[in-house]
Amino acid sequence: MAEATGEFPTVIGADAKFKGELSFEKGVRIEGGFDGHIKSKGTLHIAEGSRVQANVEAANVRVEGECKGNLFVSEKLHLLATAKMEGDLRTTRLEIADGAIFVGNVVVGQGAAEQPARRSPGSEISMSSPSPVAPEGMRPAQPMAPAAPRPRPTEIRVPG
Repeated sequence: MAEATGEFPTVIGADAKFKGELSFEKGVRIEGGFDGHIKSKGTLHIAEGSRVQANVEAANVRVEGECKGNLFVSEKLHLLATAKMEGDLRTTRLEIADGAIFVGNVVVGQGAAEQPARRSPGSEISMSSPSPVAPEGMRPAQPMAPAAPRPRPTEIRVPG
């Protein structure tokens, strides 16, 4: 059963699926599904077993489940051992645990949260539904269904 804690006063339970925009100030733990856009000054925790397809702007993000989309993290992004992440990452600090899977492009460092990402020509992705708003310079999240291959992604597999 999902329980709210001091760190995560809001919990989206394992049996819940949401579409749209989510904004919050403190912390949210997603145990179910979410599709859309997330914006926060707090911490987002994508729990093991959850599926998130979203562009995310947050201070801190911890990923244990599946996440597909672009993440713009102003402080720290932590991919735990069970994480499956696909998308472009921009963060000041990045920690990837043994066993985590990441496919995409990444910019890490003090200036990463401040510099706009560079776009390659033709990097725009069209979606059948209105696309979520991405941080400036980042592409919108791709649909969970198989899509056309992206140009030269980086794949990191940490032995588990």
